Formats: sequence, structure tokens, C-alpha cells
Amino acid sequence: MSNMKVCVLFRPLNSKELSEFGDAVSVQGINSESFIIKDEKEHEFDLSFDRVFYQGSEQADIYEFLALPIVQGALDAINGTIITYGQTGAGKTYSMEGPSIIDCESRKKGLLQRVVDGLFEAIMKSEKPNKYTIKLSMVEIYMEKVRDLFDLSKDNIQIKESKVHGIILNGTTEVTISNSAEALQILSSGIANRAVGETQMNMSSSRSHCLYIFTVHQDLTKDKRNKFGKLILVDLAGSEKVEKTGAEGKILEEAKTINQSLTALGKVINAMTSSTPGKPTHIPYRDSKLTRILQDALGGYSQTALLCCCSPSPSNSSESLSTLRFGARAKHIKASVHVSCKEDLDNNKDVTVYTNVDDSRERILAKLRERMTAEDVQLLEDLFVLEGIFFDPNSVEEMEAAYKDVTSRTISSFRKAMEELSTVVEKMKWENATLKASLKASEEFYQHQLERRSLCLIL
Repeated sequence: MSNMKVCVLFRPLNSKELSEFGDAVSVQGINSESFIIKDEKEHEFDLSFDRVFYQGSEQADIYEFLALPIVQGALDAINGTIITYGQTGAGKTYSMEGPSIIDCESRKKGLLQRVVDGLFEAIMKSEKPNKYTIKLSMVEIYMEKVRDLFDLSKDNIQIKESKVHGIILNGTTEVTISNSAEALQILSSGIANRAVGETQMNMSSSRSHCLYIFTVHQDLTKDKRNKFGKLILVDLAGSEKVEKTGAEGKILEEAKTINQSLTALGKVINAMTSSTPGKPTHIPYRDSKLTRILQDALGGYSQTALLCCCSPSPSNSSESLSTLRFGARAKHIKASVHVSCKEDLDNNKDVTVYTNVDDSRERILAKLRERMTAEDVQLLEDLFVLEGIFFDPNSVEEMEAAYKDVTSRTISSFRKAMEELSTVVEKMKWENATLKASLKASEEFYQHQLERRSLCLIL
């Protein structure tokens, strides 16, 4: 088990910060791992991370420390994820893409270009006689929908889970790339489709979370096996304060959704780092599309690195501290890695991923009909639709898991219905008791009236 690697980047002051505060900064560097930061009330906080990159740091240094080990791991069939996190305008996209994905001078290249170059350079230098294939896909999470940036007609991609491949984005366009230049051209077309907007903090603010997904396949011809490593770069949209960004209308709605998903991410981190040893803790991965997709990176078998991007300006010290506290919590996440490998039973056929939802559902229901009544299967089918459950139909283990999951949900629904019924019954009992009391009082009153009348007749 190892900890998540967490680094901090303080970007240079921008023109707005310089005009308002001059060259004043709230950060005092101690060394390459520690610094002191002041909040708005001049209170000082000593913080330490795996590495701190101050103003003027080279993009190459960030890549070599943060990303290069993960690139090398992907070629050894070890999954890896690199995440940029921070407030809007903190330099996340610049760190990821540089000033331009294409026609960018070497020194300013971002993590994305360097990862692409690193993958192909590592393959060229590899002494293993394996055949490598790299596939690329690119999606964004916009307004809680996963959109394929290589095919905009796929604007609501479903998230599935496989025992072999982990989290899968069902039906996402995958493009095979053969060299760096080709990869960057393809990435450029996807980036052009990304949702952006203007705020008072950023002329071109990302309005979505963007994921660049590289899958490295190795054909081990001697062993008749396939090895594959998945490398994901995640450029998160920035957290926003409306009073600073001046967001309104559509931009405001986007900001709300962004902040909600980042809050869900924070809850997942908190749940993972505050659990009691030996006591199971619920991790709310399903609270947002972002946390669901990052489930493997945060709690699964993956090398994960987090780059916390911050402004050094006193005007943003509150947001910077919030980002740094998030990184400090994430530092305590334990991650275990494993080699992704499967037997090549069909001479290098890829694992089949069913993109036709109807076909997948029919395969699932057919298997369920073998052990359940038609009425039960119909109930489960209705629940599948209502709950939006997606998983690999080829996996018996996942079939069992899904069966247990739906059964659990069904029992939960029945319990809720029983509780509601119990409430109704209790209410009926109370009304019945009230009615009986009223009836008894009426009978006593009537009997009393009869006795009085009888007494009057005697007199």
C-alpha cells in the first residue's frame, strides 16, 4: 500500500492580481516540500507535500516528478491517474495543456503533451519483444452528463464496471494512435469541443471536468496473454465563488453543478480518510458522475497523483487554503496497484464491451430467468430501468453482484413500504381506538338517558 502522491503548484501572479495587490504574495517557501501560507486574517499555516512547485517552476520538472512514474507504470500494465485540482483560474488547464496543445514551444508543453511523448518514447526504448497498441478517448462531464468529445452525438454516456477493466465508459469513441503528432492533432479536435465560458476570474473558464484516457495494450505472443494499462489525465473544472466570478444565467447553473460534483469528491476523500480500521465505511462514489468515474483512481488499483493548483495572491488565500486542505486529506489515501492481465483465449481478440443497451439487458434477463420466476424477473427489469444499473454482462461475478444489489434494493424498498404501511396501520389503530371510545361514550350516554327516563316514569 502506498499513499497518493500530492504536489502543489503556485502559478505566477496574473495581471488582475498585480493591479490590485502589486507583487504581494501570501506564500513563503521553506524548501521543495514545505511552505507557510497566510490566510485573509494573516494567520500562518505550515504545510508539507510530496513536492511544491513555486512561481517560475518548469513544466518539465512537474512532469518528471509527478507523471513520469505513472507513464512508465502504464507500460507495465499498471493503471494510473493524474488529477489537477483547484479554484477557477488557478492554472489547472495550463498545467495540463500548456498555452496550446499544438505549436507550443518545448519548454511550455503541459502534462498532456509530455505524457504523449513519454508513452511513445518508452515504447521505442523498450527491450521487450511485445506489440504495443495505444488507444485514446476523451470525454467531459458537463451538467452531470458524460459527453464524448470525439463524437458529440454521444452526449449521455453510461458508466459501467468490469472486474477486468474496472470502470468503463460504455460506447466511448476510442482512436488508435501511432505517434505523438497524430495524437496531439486528435486531442486538439476534442479540446475544441470542450465547454468553456468567460467569468470575471478567467477569460476561458472550463465549464466541465475533462478526462483524457490512454489505454496501452501489450500483446504477449509467447504467453498468449494481453496486458493493458490505463492512464487517465483529469482536468477538473475549478471551484467557484459567485461573488468573485460574477456568474449568472447559464454560467451560474454550470457553476452550481461544478461545485456540487467537487463537493461529492470532497465527501469521498473524507469518507476514505476518516474510516475506522476494521470497520466498513460507505464511500459515496455514486453521488456524482465524477466520483463514480474516479472510483478506481481513488479507491481501486491505481497509481494516482494529484496536482493542487493555487494562486499565491492574498486576494485568493481563502480558496488556496481550501485547495491545500483538500490535498492534505487526499495525501492519506492508501492505494494498491496490480498488473492488469488476461488470458488471450481467442488469439488477441479484445474484450467485448456491449454498446447496445437492449442486447445487454436481454442477456442479463435471460440468465436471471434460469433461476427466477417470470414475475420476479419483471420486477428486476423495472428496477434496472429505475435505478440505472449498468455492468459487464459477460461476468458471472458481476451478475451475482448485480443480483445481490438489486435484491438488496428490493428488500430496502419493501422495508420502506412496510414502514409506511405500519404507519398507516398505527394511524388506523389510533382512529379505531378513538372510534371505540366515542362509541362507548355514546352507549354510556344513551344508557344514562334510558335510566333517567325510566326513573321519571316511575315517579
